Order: sequence, then C-alpha cells, then structure tokens
Amino acid sequence: MKTASDAHGDSPARQTVAADDAPQLARRLGLFDATMIVMGGIIGSGIFINAYVVARQVHPPWLVLGAWAMGGVIALAGAFIYAELAAHRPQVGGQYAYIREAFHPLPAFLYGWTLLLVTQTGGMAAVAVTFAKYFAQLTNLPDSDRASAIIAVIALALLTLINCLGVRAGSSVQSVLMVLKIIAILALIACGLFIARTPAQPTELIYNDEWRPAAGYFTPGLDGLTLTAFGAALVPVMFAYGGWQTSCFIAGEVREPRKNMPRGLLIGVLGVIILYMLANYVYVHVLGVDQLAQTKTPASEVMRLILGERGKSLIAAGIAISTLGFLSQGMLTAPRVYFAMADDGLFFKRVAWLDPRTRVPVVAIALQGALAIVIILALSGIYAKILNYVMSVDTVFFALSAACLFVFRRRDGRASFRVPWHPLTTLVFIIAECFVAVSVVVNYPLDSVKGWAILLAGIPIYFLWRGKRNEQH
Repeated sequence: MKTASDAHGDSPARQTVAADDAPQLARRLGLFDATMIVMGGIIGSGIFINAYVVARQVHPPWLVLGAWAMGGVIALAGAFIYAELAAHRPQVGGQYAYIREAFHPLPAFLYGWTLLLVTQTGGMAAVAVTFAKYFAQLTNLPDSDRASAIIAVIALALLTLINCLGVRAGSSVQSVLMVLKIIAILALIACGLFIARTPAQPTELIYNDEWRPAAGYFTPGLDGLTLTAFGAALVPVMFAYGGWQTSCFIAGEVREPRKNMPRGLLIGVLGVIILYMLANYVYVHVLGVDQLAQTKTPASEVMRLILGERGKSLIAAGIAISTLGFLSQGMLTAPRVYFAMADDGLFFKRVAWLDPRTRVPVVAIALQGALAIVIILALSGIYAKILNYVMSVDTVFFALSAACLFVFRRRDGRASFRVPWHPLTTLVFIIAECFVAVSVVVNYPLDSVKGWAILLAGIPIYFLWRGKRNEQH
C-alpha cells in the first residue's frame, strides 16, 4: 500500500542517496538506550522548579497533586499512542513522519518549523541558561547574565560536538546523565520522606508584588473559574511531562524498533510518573502549599530545610546534571527531524547529509546547536515566556499526531503494538491536549500569539521550499 510519501514521490535527497549509495542511519541503540532517551527527554529542570507555578494556580494539596497525577495520566495515554505510532512507522522523524504520512507534508513541515524555531531550540536555550546559573552557583563563578550566557554556550557547543561523533557517543553520554539525574531525584525524595518533619499548619497567605493568584485561583466551590485555574495549572505540569515523544525521532537508529520503541516509551513514562508524584508529594509534605507557592526553587528549599546549605548545594548539582542531560537528549533527537525534512526536499539539502564514518546528520546537529546558541546570545530571562508560547503550539501538534492513529489503523490494519481501549483512550488524550492549548491562550494570550505567529509564518516558507523542489525535478 502506498504511503503519503509515495504519493508525493521520492525527494531529491532520497534519490541522491539511492543513486550514490550514501551511508544510511545506523541502528545502534537498544531498549535501555531508548528508555533512557524517553526519560531524558522528560526530566529536565521542570520537576525541580515548576511545582511552585502549579501551587500558585490551585491551592488545596489534593488538587496540587491531582494536577500532577492528571498530567501523568495524559502522558501515559500519549505514550501508548506514540508506541503504536512507532510500531506503524518505525522510521526517522517521529511526529514529523507520522503527520506527513497520515495527512500532508504541509502540517508536517509546520511541526518541524516550530520545533526548530520555538519548541525545541528555544526550550534548549532556556534550559541551558538554567544549567549555567546552577553551575555558576556550584563553582562560585559570577552570577551574571553575561557569565551565564558564556557557560550555556560552552555547554551547548560541547554537546553538539559529542553528538557529531556518532549516535553511540551521544547516547552513552545521555544514558550516564540520565542515571545521575534519577539518583538526584531519588535523593530528594528519600530526604523528604524519611528525614524531614511534617510542616506546620499553613498560615494566612500574604501576597506580595511578585505573587498574585490567577483569576481562576481555586476556592472551595467548583465553577468555571476553577476549571480555568486547573487548566492553567496543567500548563507547567504538561511542560514538565513533555519530551517523551522526542524519542520517536531516533526510531530509525533503534534496533528492532517495532519492539523496543513501544517498550522504551512505556517503561520510561511510567518511571517518570512515579518519580514526579513522589517528588511533588515531598514538596507539599515539607513546605506546605502556601510556602511552595512562594518559592521559585522548591527543590533547593526542601534540601536546605533538611540538610542546610550542604543539601542546597547537593540538589544544585543534581539540577545542573539534570538540565545538562535534557540538553544532551535534545541534541541527540531533534536534529533527526530536520534531517527528515531535508530528505523530503523541504529544507536545505545539506542538512540531509550523513557523515560517512559516524553515519549521523552532522549538519542538522550543528544547526540545532548553533540556533540555540544564537537565542541565548540574543535573549535572556525567557524561561517563563517560553513555557507559555511553547505549550500553546506544542499541544496542538500532540493532538494532531494522536489523530494519525485513526488514519494508520484504517490504512494499515493491525500493528505489533495496539493502544488499549482505543478509540476512547486516543480521544481523551486529544481532548486533554486541546484543553491545555485553550487554557494557555485564555490565560496567556500575548505569549500564545508569538507561538502561533511563528507557526503561521511557516506556511509561505513551505510553499517556497516546495517550489524549489519542483524546479529541481
């Protein structure tokens, strides 16, 4: 049966590869690598920081933890869906390939376009700055924007170089950093559960200039405003849970992808849900919701209360490692999307070039690192803004990717892995992602406009690239 790419014809890059017998992506990653890449794509700085944003939107402890539980359920549903998508299309490109094959190259291009300019590169830039600040704190370097930018640039440059050496080199570094960040989170959880004392009863809230509850801040009754607040609370939660889908970008380099990708997705997401729920229970247990809402560094505050300044330094090291691991995972996975776009003739042809020795898309990797560095040098203090305009766009593509499953099931029949209780599970996931997207637009309209403006700007760019491709034919 023909796929969408068959209908549109082979790209010039594919024809060149076939004609010249150029090197292909090498399948050198196993189940452990896939699982570590899944977890590494999720766990960055969000679990150490975003809990305070949730506590500012919803107040009762059960709702704070409920938001994280809901995010975990949505992420697990997404993992099931993407596991079947990976079984249907075990090829490089992940979401880009799914959308292209199920619908049309235009929405697929727009996904890759926003990944490059908003969701992946911008997020990596913000996380790199977060890493730099904690690294400076640990090494007593100057804590200034300029010093942070220099450290962030050096970190990104080194990770770019490592991933250009080959997929095994990049995956090995990613796996080591992933194990270290899991140890850091387990240490935080252990200290909170077994050493910390139960917090005192919450006192009356004192609002300062920095903290004002959202319009929908939770009150005892459930009404339209509280639903809006819960939606706003899900934004940082879904941002913290996001990233598992990037593991599908490297499906073309995983051994037995129809078996290892679904297993890696499910094991990785379940592991993260357990870690996230325990960590947030510790935040609420040690700090209480009131104090949690007023500290922008809940993990550091918990460790400071339990072990003093030594504990604060230890968790700072854990956060630095975690953010570095997130950057490593992004540098390993996202360039495969740009490679696939170029291979389709919808991006610079050179980006589809594979190094004959390492068999990795060196130009695509260098492009990812270079653009993240440019954003760091051009902007500062953008983490909160990125969280909003990234989610306003990213959630829409999550929903669109899940919709691909309906197309593939009708077109291809049964896959080696199937989503339990489909179509109910898939529809719930799509509705949840759309709910988060609407919540972002309602609560943060100005930030959302930026993300959508960049997305829409990709439409004329797509037709420009398609025109160039047709001319080459």
